[in-house]
Amino acid sequence: MDATGRPLDDKIALVTGGSRGIGAATARALAADGATVAISYTTSAGKANDVVTDIEGAGARAAAYRADQSDPPQVSNLVHAVATDFGRLDILVNNAAVFITGKVDDTDGDLAAFDRQLAVNLGGVTTAIRAAAPILEDGGRIITVGSMQAIRPGFPGVADYAATKAAIIGYTKGAARDLGPRGITVNVVQPGSVATDMNPAHAPFADVQRSANALGRFGTPDEIGAGIAFLAGPNASFITGAVLTIDGGYLA
Repeated sequence: MDATGRPLDDKIALVTGGSRGIGAATARALAADGATVAISYTTSAGKANDVVTDIEGAGARAAAYRADQSDPPQVSNLVHAVATDFGRLDILVNNAAVFITGKVDDTDGDLAAFDRQLAVNLGGVTTAIRAAAPILEDGGRIITVGSMQAIRPGFPGVADYAATKAAIIGYTKGAARDLGPRGITVNVVQPGSVATDMNPAHAPFADVQRSANALGRFGTPDEIGAGIAFLAGPNASFITGAVLTIDGGYLA
């Protein structure tokens, strides 16, 4: 933290899937703490540009990059492009994900969609971490957005999604061991029911989700972004290989 009192001044951050929801809230939170923020998007160019405009309007630097998180070369190129354009990389937030449902005994399930979910939710994360690890500054931060479904799949039809998020936990703990000697921390933030485009608060199962939480409500993207920003900051320097659950008490 420098004289301005902002914990992330002079830091360069990349948030994948940063055009909306938790990703956009995280980008804004990191920027508010002083970071220069790059976000990636796949199809929502307009929304990504809106996030960049918001951040720049608040006095910070930002940029948007198009990259399909299911395509390893695009993911690797994204990481290297950000580091090249801004001179280095300090913080990687793996937020991009898709949510595909379907019961395991459904013979009409969309297998291609399930494969893409695996490629984005797990492959996109592992590729980004492998690309970023050699170029991250010592003392850097890697934070991946998981899900409380990894611990307790509370609804039918989420086995494949839950598996991708559970795998992230194991990979994070292993990466924390690999990168610990350089002071790079690697953690998971595990949200519960959060009001986003993927899971609107007025969806058919919204009331069931609310009733499953101790607080009886949906979380907001800003509440998740605040947790990610904390793990990205200097006060979280002794936290690594950890899972920070922000779920309103779903797992309580």
